[in-house]
Amino acid sequence: MMKFDEIQLRLLSEVADLHSVPEGAYNIRSNGESAGRVSTSNIEIIPKENGSGLDIHIKPGTKNESVHIPVVMTKSGLKELVYNDFHIGEGADVVIVAGCGIDNCGPDDSEHDGIHRFFIEKNASVKYVEKHYGSGNGKGKRILNPGTEVYMDEGSYAEMEMVQIKGVDDTDRKTIANLKAGAKLVVRERLMTHGDQRAISLYDIVIDGEGASADVVSRSVARDNSYQKFEAKIVGNKACHGHTECDSIIMDNGRILAVPGLEANDVDAELFHEAAIGKIAGEQLTKLMTLGLTEAEAEEQIINGFLK
Repeated sequence: MMKFDEIQLRLLSEVADLHSVPEGAYNIRSNGESAGRVSTSNIEIIPKENGSGLDIHIKPGTKNESVHIPVVMTKSGLKELVYNDFHIGEGADVVIVAGCGIDNCGPDDSEHDGIHRFFIEKNASVKYVEKHYGSGNGKGKRILNPGTEVYMDEGSYAEMEMVQIKGVDDTDRKTIANLKAGAKLVVRERLMTHGDQRAISLYDIVIDGEGASADVVSRSVARDNSYQKFEAKIVGNKACHGHTECDSIIMDNGRILAVPGLEANDVDAELFHEAAIGKIAGEQLTKLMTLGLTEAEAEEQIINGFLK
């Protein structure tokens, strides 16, 4: 494995909670190149022949193992598009940790577009964690455009944690999923924008199997002059359960657009959408300020608790 500098180590800590070489299978990408790769007896990481990404094969029945595939970028002006395909075998139960951190101290935009496709076989279970983070004092933007595709076989389970809290100037986040009978998808998105940042989150979930369910919940904070759009559509083609929720705090001159979409094509499809956008309640600030916090400190406490 290559030796990382202080900035790269900080990015790895932010996006993947890595402070040393991870246990189990991993692939670490730095500035467009592989910085270290390890497979295990149950998890094989294979570079695509055209060099555009990875194929990760997880054997049927694999339990209590993890895969780390973080990306860090510290070169201004670097742009890349990567495709990673995850093939999760029947009955497997694994944790996958991804994420991308960009530190841009230069004049040119830096951009990472990552397309992750999950093929989850019968009765397999996946927990997926994806964190995005930006830093650096350059005029160039930090741009991240993640695409996530989830194809779930009968009885499978996927839990996805999508986090973007700081420093990303522009992002288009698109997630599509297809669920067969008895499959269950749970998505928890946490997002904060500030300055003039822009964040678009699109979800398109199709439930084709009886007894399947999808639960998509987004919590976000828009500060300064930033803009957010959350658009979630669930299509129920069988007797199923679908729920989307957008809960947002708006501050300063921020703007937020929530667009629900529900399509029921079966009399027993139960689909629900909830949305709430509002400012921080005055009584919350007052209560914390009586405990000795400044108004700014009280705001930060409320926001941190809201995005947990």
